[in-house]
Amino acid sequence: MKQTFERYLTMVEQALEEAVPAPKEESLDRTVWEAMRYSLLVGGKRIRPVLTLAFAELCGGSAQQALPFACAVEMVHTYSLIHDDLPCMDDDDLRRGKPTNHKVFGEAMALLAGDGLLTRAFEQALAFSGPSSDAVRGASVLARCAGASGMVGGQCVDLSAQGKEVDLSLLQQMDQGKTVALISAACQMGCIAAGAGDGQLEAARHYAEGLGMAFQIRDDILDVEGDAKTLGKNVGMDSARDKRNYVSLLGVEEAQRLVESYTDQAISALEAFAGDTAFLRELAVSLATREK
Repeated sequence: MKQTFERYLTMVEQALEEAVPAPKEESLDRTVWEAMRYSLLVGGKRIRPVLTLAFAELCGGSAQQALPFACAVEMVHTYSLIHDDLPCMDDDDLRRGKPTNHKVFGEAMALLAGDGLLTRAFEQALAFSGPSSDAVRGASVLARCAGASGMVGGQCVDLSAQGKEVDLSLLQQMDQGKTVALISAACQMGCIAAGAGDGQLEAARHYAEGLGMAFQIRDDILDVEGDAKTLGKNVGMDSARDKRNYVSLLGVEEAQRLVESYTDQAISALEAFAGDTAFLRELAVSLATREK
């Protein structure tokens, strides 16, 4: 798995560097480009763009051709992190092991950097070199999953629930939007890049739901048990903000059992594909037991 992941990661990092080029010294908009690059190119797990490339190859397509979709998903993810860290949202000062965007560039420029990445993402998606209908199809999936019916909606539920009693059903609904939706976009866009049909997209959505929920619940466990230096972000933040999560509702052991159940769902969804699913199966297992 490691060799395949590294191959995808190298492709993604190079493509992101090219998609958001360094500004010229004399550019009046230089600062916003620097702020965009600061958060986009600082690293991270790159799980979402890797999923896009993996599903493209699983469906018989080209990872290289799927790169515009992969970059688009990562740009949307990075914009969401910049905005999520702002004082009006989660007010964090550490992300991916470095000061958050607004701590370096100020709140106003961080807001613009997020806006710039969001709009640049759709430039990338629509630059897909395959059939124009698939470019539009991919961009449409991304818009739906990233917007008020997906990631933004999940964040809205999160904000409105702070300081209130939250049950398991509401927590799952929130994370279906906040976390799962963009992972689902990544998987579906990989299928679309390969010209896959509706059946494969449906299976990709089931995989994404299992993987995404397991990922989020494991995140909640690490927020309690993890190490800030290892994670590259502050820990104990949910408790500090009086936010309910899977650990506070279920305890660590039951939360981890839920991680394993969702991971099983993801792996089962791969049965719908005729190609080699080993990488995606191993990725699901590794995320369920990760320490960062």
